[in-house]
Amino acid sequence: MSQPTVRRNGQGGPPLGVLGVVFTALFLAGIAVSTIMAGTTFPSPFGDGALAYFRANQSAVMMTGFLQFAASVPLAIYAATASARLRNLGVRAPGTVIALTGGTLASAMLALSALVSWTLSRPEVAAEAGVVHALHFLAFATGGVGHVVFLGLLVAGVAVPGWLAGLLPRPFALGGLVIAVVAELTTLVIPLTGLAVLLPVARFCGLAWLVAAGFLLPRTRPRNNVQETP
Repeated sequence: MSQPTVRRNGQGGPPLGVLGVVFTALFLAGIAVSTIMAGTTFPSPFGDGALAYFRANQSAVMMTGFLQFAASVPLAIYAATASARLRNLGVRAPGTVIALTGGTLASAMLALSALVSWTLSRPEVAAEAGVVHALHFLAFATGGVGHVVFLGLLVAGVAVPGWLAGLLPRPFALGGLVIAVVAELTTLVIPLTGLAVLLPVARFCGLAWLVAAGFLLPRTRPRNNVQETP
């Protein structure tokens, strides 16, 4: 006999899985479209040729900024919806606040990086080599380390209560914790730039995990499991 479920007060919000797909699709589109337009990938601030890239590919840089800024919106909505969903499911642990804070800051960092990229697409800015280098590093810092570290907090804020409250499969939740740890380790990229290889690992694994979590996180809990998670 199936277990009765309890529906808590409040709306469930937009579908988390769909928000994750939209955010991820927009973010990846920003990479793909600019790469196709420029015929090469977005340069690293630690390599050579960045100045020539920004001067020759202003439209591609503009599209990167546009699509990444667009991606920051569903990410913010995802964080708010996930936090509300966890509270409606009876979770009262700090994870709900961590998820909301991490997701909000990850969205803000991505939006800031996108706006800096848009600034780099302006021809009057590209004419100043010193300004280009400074803005390029700022775009990397906010869209790289800044975004990924806080994205890791969002993953952890969903994974921990999802594990403790039995809302997510335990192996899946454990995978989220591993991803979150790697994301937090990217803080070391600031003094040790050679560890920048951790950024794409944490970013893309985190995106995939959040999409899957959006579809796996339930809207209701079995009545005999409904209790406030400490």
